[in-house]
Amino acid sequence: MSANTDRYENAVSRYFEAWNAGESKARTKAVAAAWAVGGGYTDPLADVVGHEQIAGVIAAAHEQFPGFAFRLTGAVDGHHDTARFSWELVSEVDGSAPVAGFDVITLAGDGRIRSVLGFLDRVPNGA
Repeated sequence: MSANTDRYENAVSRYFEAWNAGESKARTKAVAAAWAVGGGYTDPLADVVGHEQIAGVIAAAHEQFPGFAFRLTGAVDGHHDTARFSWELVSEVDGSAPVAGFDVITLAGDGRIRSVLGFLDRVPNGA
C-alpha cells in the first residue's frame, strides 16, 4: 500500500468518525480531526464552511435519521490531493440503507480535508 493510499484511507476513516459521532462534544472533536481549519462541505442539501457549520450539518443528519450510521461501500480511490469514495446510510436496527452517495474530497497538506463535494445517488421520498 502506498503512502498516498494510506493518506486517503486515513482521511476517509476520520471523515466517517465525524459523520458517525452522535454526541455533540465527540462530533466537535471528530470534525476538527477530519477537516482543516476553514474546510468546507458541499452537497445538494448543504454548502457550509468551518468546523461549526460542518458539525451542524452532521447533527441535522442525525436528527433526520436517528439510529443510522454512515459506512464506506467499496474502495477509496485517489490521486494527488484528491480522493473519492462511495457510502451509504445504514439502519442499525434492520440494515436498510435508504440513502447512498459518493463524495470527492480534497486534502490539505496535513492530511485533513480541505473540501468535500458530495453527491446523492439514493434518497428516500420526502427527505
